[in-house]
Amino acid sequence: MPVYPPDLSPEERTRDRAVDCRKLSLPIHNLESICAFGQITISPPALGLCWEHGVAVNFLTETGYLQARLTGVADTSVVLRRAQFRAADDPVRAAAVARQIIAGKLQNSRNSLLRAARETEFANDRAQLTTATDALARQLQELARWTPDDLRQAGALDALRGAEGMGSTTYFGVFTLMLKQQRDSFAFVSRTRRPPRDRINCLFSFLYALVRHDCIAALTSVGLDPFVGFLHAQLPNRPALALDLMEEFRPWLADRPAVTLVNRRQIGPEHFLVREGGAVEFTDAGRKTVITAYQQRKQEKLGHPLLEQEFRIGQLPFVQARILARCLRGDLTDYLPFVPK
Repeated sequence: MPVYPPDLSPEERTRDRAVDCRKLSLPIHNLESICAFGQITISPPALGLCWEHGVAVNFLTETGYLQARLTGVADTSVVLRRAQFRAADDPVRAAAVARQIIAGKLQNSRNSLLRAARETEFANDRAQLTTATDALARQLQELARWTPDDLRQAGALDALRGAEGMGSTTYFGVFTLMLKQQRDSFAFVSRTRRPPRDRINCLFSFLYALVRHDCIAALTSVGLDPFVGFLHAQLPNRPALALDLMEEFRPWLADRPAVTLVNRRQIGPEHFLVREGGAVEFTDAGRKTVITAYQQRKQEKLGHPLLEQEFRIGQLPFVQARILARCLRGDLTDYLPFVPK
């Protein structure tokens, strides 16, 4: 839609007199947040409108790395944040929350592999996937055996991080078997980031950035500090709690859409660029395709086994953030991760 100078009469408004072009108009109340990828500028009046209506503006690199997040006046949930800081400083409570986060991630990873094993047509692939699901089941059983005394032991948190690492190794060791199409072009060898070195890692990193953004928004909305976590170590400019929260969402909100995009050939080698030094990036068309698929996925509905209620997938990070807040306040004994049925 052409944009004309305000003093230009209707008779003079021809396309050659336009000063800009409006591609899309949306009511501000329809927006949860804005993600600007790459070299994007936003006018001060637009930023003011966003802050007035509680819409956060996120600036990310073209590969999805969060550089800055602009919001209005901070939430004043001081009591909740103080409870969060005390729990993060308590090794026992931190280990207890971390164990639940890891259990949720491993269970959702196992469910994804079970689904792939049921759907594959190749006996060898099914055997390898089944071996991985059995290994994840044993790791979950080990986590379930942890007692309060185990959580009090020195080094408990590091041991839990080791268990999470073993589970990720098991899961990604057979990830390529979930791909029915384009296996050679999207074969997974190892996890690389900043920058990703192949197409599948580029796809992972971009989807993880979108999930991380949603988790930061969810945690901020309930009054939690997204930079003070339990499982992930706290480092400058690292949203540790958002990384914690997104662990249970990775297998089915990021990895599963990645598999679907590749298997349906919606994403192919033509959607990627290789930069000097070996960094792999999306083309504009590839980035748009992934964002569209992710937003469509967020509109689907899932039942929450704890609340016995259906939610849009896009609402679930906010639901889980509230459950985490209740745990930190002491209303719940343990944090309960989301495991879709």
